[in-house]
Amino acid sequence: MAVTIKDIAKKAGVSITTVSRALNGYPDVSEETREKIKKIAEELNYTPNSIARGLVTNKTQTIGMIVSELIKPGVYHPFFLEVLAGIKAGLKKDRYDLILFTVDPESQDATSYEKLCNDRKVEGAIVEGLRLSDPYIEEIKGTQIPTVLIDIPILTDKVGYVSSDNVQVAFEATSYLIKLGHKNIGFINGHKDAAVSFERLEGYKKALEKNDIPYREEYVIFADFTQEGGYNAFKTLIFEHPEITAIFHASDLMAMGSYRAAKDLGMRIPEDISLVGFDDIELASLITPALTTIRQDTFKMGYTAAKHLLAIIRGEKPQHIVIPHKLVIRDSARKL
Repeated sequence: MAVTIKDIAKKAGVSITTVSRALNGYPDVSEETREKIKKIAEELNYTPNSIARGLVTNKTQTIGMIVSELIKPGVYHPFFLEVLAGIKAGLKKDRYDLILFTVDPESQDATSYEKLCNDRKVEGAIVEGLRLSDPYIEEIKGTQIPTVLIDIPILTDKVGYVSSDNVQVAFEATSYLIKLGHKNIGFINGHKDAAVSFERLEGYKKALEKNDIPYREEYVIFADFTQEGGYNAFKTLIFEHPEITAIFHASDLMAMGSYRAAKDLGMRIPEDISLVGFDDIELASLITPALTTIRQDTFKMGYTAAKHLLAIIRGEKPQHIVIPHKLVIRDSARKL
């Protein structure tokens, strides 16, 4: 039989109301009584009914995670999985549950952001993967639902966001290739409907400008953050611009596509072409030659997003929080 607050009240020698108010954080219960009740609840393995508690406190201890176009055949999402693990870890101490919502433009048109969150009674939401053209982008700008975005720059009185310094990331990656002696540097970027794509392009341009290397628009291809996108973009760059000696990629997955394309074309890495990625997914260190890349701590990104969302729910001011990154030098880029 499940333990109830009546059982806790009996053992603690207090009223059921006192137990309820202590467990739900009301300030009119002394800290000594609160700790005593919590200890007894743990001893009895008491598990609160979140639905019932929500009806009383208007808090469900539930967070939503909204991810765009997650489920596609043959698409691998190492970034999402690491972020998700970080979010779960960030919510654990505060005993919040997580509900995953997968959306696409059609479902966003059918159900508004506010309705999606309110119908599932989540206290707030973490949002990842939305395109700039998605309907939810404009809705989130005006929402009163506590929200934290990942890699989407929106900051309001209810919305914060977490990201790497994408401009600096691309600047450092491109500068590293320039330091190795490369001047004809291609850039396989993400799609044009992602804020990070324009930020990374800005960093790429800044590195070229700082080193007096002309920016050539034809050296930049927008792909879609997938291996297939990287594969096709690599072939296009090499066929049209064989003078290119190095390529920076806006994701490791696209770099993996370039590895496959280089092999199909009979090119050696790094002897014939130097490659640099971004993310430092697990595969980056396992392939041969190991991929030089920018490591962004995606677990920490998820963990920080969760903690920041809980802070916004408590009434704290939303912020833009930048997650540190690091250039990881391996074997895929060589000095000319």
